[in-house]
Amino acid sequence: MPAKSQAQQKAAGAALSAKRGNMKKSELKGASKSMYESMNEKQLEEFAETDRKNLPEKKTKG
Repeated sequence: MPAKSQAQQKAAGAALSAKRGNMKKSELKGASKSMYESMNEKQLEEFAETDRKNLPEKKTKG
């Protein structure tokens, strides 16, 4: 599943970095911390690899 916003893509990238040991889990905040705890590495890869070019900065409600 691709990311729906740039913010979601960035959070997934941070969580993926922590899963891989390139970043400390304690450095994660908010959405990236939740993603780290609730998603596996494959799911995070799918979100993180989404091209940001045509994504909105933040996901709109609705």
